Amino acid sequence: MSLKERVQRFAGDGVDLAATSWDPDGHRAGIAVLLHGGGQTRHSWLRTGHRLAVQGWQVHAVDLRGHGESDWTADGDYTVAAHARDVAAIARALPERPVLIGASLGGMASLIAQADADLARALVLVDITPKAEPEGLERIHEFMARGVTGFSSLEEALAAVAAYNPNRRRAPRLDGLRKNLRLRDGRWHWHWDPRILAQRENSVDAAAEREACARSAARRITVPTLLVHGAQSDIVSADGVADLLTLIPGARHVEVSGAGHMVSGDDNDVMGDAITDFCAHLGDGHAALIPTRPNRSQHSEE
Repeated sequence: MSLKERVQRFAGDGVDLAATSWDPDGHRAGIAVLLHGGGQTRHSWLRTGHRLAVQGWQVHAVDLRGHGESDWTADGDYTVAAHARDVAAIARALPERPVLIGASLGGMASLIAQADADLARALVLVDITPKAEPEGLERIHEFMARGVTGFSSLEEALAAVAAYNPNRRRAPRLDGLRKNLRLRDGRWHWHWDPRILAQRENSVDAAAEREACARSAARRITVPTLLVHGAQSDIVSADGVADLLTLIPGARHVEVSGAGHMVSGDDNDVMGDAITDFCAHLGDGHAALIPTRPNRSQHSEE
């Protein structure tokens, strides 16, 4: 199948959002929207996006507001609610209900958007659940804060990423890292708005409020749902997985052995297999996606 890849922009809630899109030439299974985690860009989804497109899906990998090539907001609003409004705006602009596939922040925004407006045909959450571990949240915040002043070289940025996740099986590469950094005034800076860190709603102290909101949203999810999480994640624990499977009866669960919170970078192939298999059933029109034992987890082996 031949694929047409293009870069386009979507109108979010008061911001323009950059996206890489693939249009399959021939059979089209549906539309998938891919949303990355905080501090990342749409490039973290390129391999999975291409795989889905080969299966006949029209795919849009989107930079969240304040990230990558998307607009930075004038008012500095980077709350989960703001991201959810952007997701809703994208979904409404599409000709049919998409599958929303989100990692971390992108997954939480998708969860809230779907609960509020029922815009998607299915939902995939990558290493995010309403219950998040505070120690892991603190590590992410500290890692992002240390990079605000930039790096003297790409190699220095690479060392910072490696130190954050020393158990990562696949070492980060300079060519991949370059897509998330921009050279400004002689230093390499992450391509996200530093004001994200100043958002009180995104702080570790506000975790209980975010959890309460997310739990309420999860209870309202009725579409087929898949949770993919890293076995070594410091954000999503076994308790968090069990909690989500209770909140969304019938949700599927795939655990990626050896992967941490950044599942797409730690073991992209296993994660991609789980997502493409889930979407393949949707694309084939199978309605019976919910297992007969709602809270039983399915585990992927390497």
